[in-house]
Amino acid sequence: MSDSRLDDDGTFELYDLKVEVIAPPGAKIYCGARPGDYFELHGEVLRLPPGQGFSIYSLAALLPLLPAKQRPIDPNDWMATDAEVACPDPNCPTRFRITRTGRRRFHRADVTAVRADGRRGPQASR
Repeated sequence: MSDSRLDDDGTFELYDLKVEVIAPPGAKIYCGARPGDYFELHGEVLRLPPGQGFSIYSLAALLPLLPAKQRPIDPNDWMATDAEVACPDPNCPTRFRITRTGRRRFHRADVTAVRADGRRGPQASR
């Protein structure tokens, strides 16, 4: 994995993530989730399995953490090791486990109109 700076070819890498619901066996769950429910994040695209939903409140608790989990992290940073997020309902025992599942390469010109020098305009084509 390259560091967070742009590679010479105008590309960068992000980790794909899987976020899975975990809960104590037999626990009463208040957020509408079921143990084993999950979603995946591929770049900026969130994918749910067919027929499965996900609480907007749980999602709101997770969203601020996901971009950081997608990027290379210093091993001493807590984000490198802390992988479980509590349900935002204080009475709900569920947790959401964030797992890196792979890496994906992106071309800067495909994801932003802003060039690496900060100006807007055409970027190097691939």
